[in-house]
Amino acid sequence: MALKCSVERASEKIGGFATAKKNITIQYQGRERSEENLLQLIKRDALSKGVPDDEIAQVDVYIKPEEQQVFYVINKEVSGQIAF
Repeated sequence: MALKCSVERASEKIGGFATAKKNITIQYQGRERSEENLLQLIKRDALSKGVPDDEIAQVDVYIKPEEQQVFYVINKEVSGQIAF
């Protein structure tokens, strides 16, 4: 029972890793891109392809710095790529 109580208390805890502000930066061969920058570029590219902003429900991102490309799929339907 002690384990269950500890797990329950931990799940009720506010803060910690789940709510901490996070910054993700990808570095490769002297180049650097932040997660926020990449997502902005993906959004701009998707909107230019006619994807309405309010219809974007899921964005899957695949970063391939060795190819200097970032591939993405929106709503499991629209795919594209941007330069890393």
